[in-house]
Amino acid sequence: MLLDTASLYFRAFYGVPDSITAPDGTPVNAVRGLLDMIARLTVDFEATHLVACWDDDWRPAWRVELIPSYKAHRVERVVPGGVDVEETPAGLIAQIPRIREVLGLLEIPIVGAAEHEADDVIGTLATGAPMPVDVVTGDRDLFQLVDDEASVRVVYTARGMSKLEVLTDASVVAKYSVLPQQYVDFSVMRGDTSDGLPGVAGVGEKTAASLLREFVDLEGIRAAAADASAPMSATMRAKFAAASDYLDVAPTVVGVVRDLELGDFDARLRPVEGARREALEKLGAEWNLGGSVPRVLAALDAIG
Repeated sequence: MLLDTASLYFRAFYGVPDSITAPDGTPVNAVRGLLDMIARLTVDFEATHLVACWDDDWRPAWRVELIPSYKAHRVERVVPGGVDVEETPAGLIAQIPRIREVLGLLEIPIVGAAEHEADDVIGTLATGAPMPVDVVTGDRDLFQLVDDEASVRVVYTARGMSKLEVLTDASVVAKYSVLPQQYVDFSVMRGDTSDGLPGVAGVGEKTAASLLREFVDLEGIRAAAADASAPMSATMRAKFAAASDYLDVAPTVVGVVRDLELGDFDARLRPVEGARREALEKLGAEWNLGGSVPRVLAALDAIG
């Protein structure tokens, strides 16, 4: 199981009341919510291994260089030569060190990569994995990883933990009328305002899916647009001609990296015992984490 960790702790922060605080007044809703998510997910999906995939760089410079508008609306402060600061509620920022601490006590590896997003870590770990993979995320861009043959599914959290969607090849087709391997091209054409991707003007989801059914991939669509004998309207040709510069680079921005060097780590889930268990229980009491600590401990005990 690969967690898109930021996606989940943002969801926890907004889904659990921020009136839940530690004695010093610091909110602990994201910590509580994330622990409860881990407890439920590991049990319901019978996970044996778990990785907390991390955004070491949520807006990599190489993606921004290709498309300057990439996530630009989410930047709070530009850091020349470094990682731009994402607009994040102060109450959540204060909890991130605590999230990392509890993950460490649970022996869940936090895995990131310099100049890359968690999506790229997930893409690398899901590609060629030696076992079935469930990717847990609220980011539909990761639908590109769904692969029945390789036993890769996406557990989609956008509708909340009570309405999880498990996406396979068939469900991606049912949802968008494209195959998972066509999803990057589909997303490029449709665009995504949440990521600052303009898309091809005048091409929405239905048109993008229709073009992919007829021409298979973006390369085939662009070739048809440049071929006067191809069965494509002059209006559609003009749309793709106008978006040519964007289309040259957007697939690289939208496509996840699948070949990062991530080093060795042990992702096996196991019961938390001894000093680690005592430390986690102590932190649970000190931080007012309520029943979330006993629930996650019980979930991992069941694995053992």
